[in-house]
Amino acid sequence: MHIFFNICKRDIQLSWSQGSSSSMVVAFFIIVVSLFPLGVGPEQNILARIAVGVIWVAALLSCLLSLDRIFQADFEDGSLDQYALNPLSLEMVVMSKALAHWLTTSVPLILMAPFLGILMNLSNDAFMPLIYSMLIGTPALSLIGTIGASLTVSIRRGGVLLSLLILPLYVPILIFGVISVDTLTVGKGGNASMLILGALTLFSMAITPWAAAASVRMALD
Repeated sequence: MHIFFNICKRDIQLSWSQGSSSSMVVAFFIIVVSLFPLGVGPEQNILARIAVGVIWVAALLSCLLSLDRIFQADFEDGSLDQYALNPLSLEMVVMSKALAHWLTTSVPLILMAPFLGILMNLSNDAFMPLIYSMLIGTPALSLIGTIGASLTVSIRRGGVLLSLLILPLYVPILIFGVISVDTLTVGKGGNASMLILGALTLFSMAITPWAAAASVRMALD
């Protein structure tokens, strides 16, 4: 566990020090959401109706923007080879890097979501369900993203390919993330949608480390 947390800590430090990639993700998230009131218009009812979907889509795209850094830098400087040789299993290395990605990417987005909800005229009853849904669903975005990052780790500028591979896998999380907020707001069946969203995250936690670790091993061979 000491190695696990050291890898996670290293990735967090690199994320905030080298190029401030986390800052760019947050900036992208804010810009995308802020453009919708300008494009749709000032009609408050329309903004309130699309607010949850817009915030979730912006969060999903922001996560996609940062997926290529999960393994790419470590592959280029040889750190990934060292991870494959250390006592910690490669599956746990993947989990550590997914945790670091979630902490540096999704957590800042979750903290910004309520402020952007005000901009989008989000209903007062929807603020807490939105935060809960993002807390439960966004870890799956990072976990699933490790699969795409590992498949394209040996490809230079594979960001477009990574997006094409991962985006279809993000669709169920997006659907249930939005539905859970909407149903909790009106008080009809929201708990079921939130449980399904949690099940998707737990399923991702059980499957993705093994798939990503296998892809990393193939890239290192």
